[in-house]
Amino acid sequence: MDNYKKTIMKDKNITSIISRRQFVKGIAAGIAAVQVIPGSILGLNGATSPNEKLNIAGIGVGGQGHGDINNMNTENIVALCDVDWSYAAGTFKQYPNAKRYKDYRKMFDEQKDIDAVVVATPDHHHFFASMYAIKNGKHVYCEKPLTHSVWEARELAKAAREKKVATQMGNQGQASEETRRLCELVWDGAIGNVYEAHIWTDRPSNGLFNEYWPQGVTRPKETPPVPETLDWDLWIGPAPMRPYNPIYAPFRWRGWWDFGTGALGDIGCHSFDPVFRALKLGHPLTVEASSSRVNEETYPLASMVTYRFPARGSMPPLKFVWYDGGLRPPRPEGLPEGARMGEGGHLLVGDKGFMLGNRVYPEKRRKEYQDPPKTLPRSPGHYQEWIQACKGGKPAGSNFDWAGPLAEVVLLGNIALRVKLREELTYHKMEWDPEKLQIKNVPEANKFIRREYREGWTI
Repeated sequence: MDNYKKTIMKDKNITSIISRRQFVKGIAAGIAAVQVIPGSILGLNGATSPNEKLNIAGIGVGGQGHGDINNMNTENIVALCDVDWSYAAGTFKQYPNAKRYKDYRKMFDEQKDIDAVVVATPDHHHFFASMYAIKNGKHVYCEKPLTHSVWEARELAKAAREKKVATQMGNQGQASEETRRLCELVWDGAIGNVYEAHIWTDRPSNGLFNEYWPQGVTRPKETPPVPETLDWDLWIGPAPMRPYNPIYAPFRWRGWWDFGTGALGDIGCHSFDPVFRALKLGHPLTVEASSSRVNEETYPLASMVTYRFPARGSMPPLKFVWYDGGLRPPRPEGLPEGARMGEGGHLLVGDKGFMLGNRVYPEKRRKEYQDPPKTLPRSPGHYQEWIQACKGGKPAGSNFDWAGPLAEVVLLGNIALRVKLREELTYHKMEWDPEKLQIKNVPEANKFIRREYREGWTI
């Protein structure tokens, strides 16, 4: 998506002339306890000197957030927020000097030394936690998918651009060698003009035991007591209130419409990214979907979502199909017997051959084709990209000007799966107008572009 605008940081000519040690020494003379000084004091417009450490806060630190924080432990971890202190106990123990919170709104009100925030909550909190951080001038790393709704993705990218904060979405593969190599191969014409793309995953289930999270189920009737360590009201947050059940928290919330974004939201921002970069994709023209039976509580067990993209420069129009729940495209003609499609992957089809992953087929085409040289800059690492951007470096590879539009496309697919639209969308495709942020030909679908929030949750 080279046509997406990049956020530009303009602090290149500003360098810190006072070291952290000198600064703290100057203001803390005679004080026994040395305070941690926010890095923003040492730079301008929120930028931190490259030689200084960021003061980072984590929101949602019991699961994925624990790993995210550990990948940033070269910096100062000064605050940790989680609604379940038992689930987050391991992270609390690892960073004993970080202040602890249950409500991130209170954290932003009370703690002023924070430079940057890592958001790894359930999906329905992504927008609120990230927007609170941005409005407070904090740099933001937010796990995928960027938001719970299409409107939220647009608003979050806009706010980050206006506040000039450094951002990154947690689709770690965007920084990989495989992503860059796919771009180099496609742009070199390894399989000619690409006119179809197929992406698939085995999630939400893995075999008979549904090891990831439940989908295609209804709301449980049981109402067990809330664990003493969990603040259920805060966990629900902006979503409609319902009784506690362990089928939602701490992990299995992804398949529920009110909290997660299903298999497409979970994996789409990972697996769409390299294909979007290689094929320079932007907004789709149309979206359509088919699935197993769906209800108003959870996403379907399996689905197929088809997007149609217009021509981009010399690249032809593209049919782009997503599959989940163990569905996958048919084996392409020319794939050798015994070669596996895999439980998840991507297939690009061109007029000179096809690519399964980054491997060119058929065999005849691969033998006659010479791989191109490496021309794209390689990444210092997904997390390091963001840390450097926070300190005035170039924008991270999945900054919100890139991640916002990508998340919009992913989340549009979920609108096409809504039970209330299922019959209507058997008659036609949804036509998307990205400028007006609306579906042109199915007015009743537009209510799913933006969700309603529970009373008391405004921003």
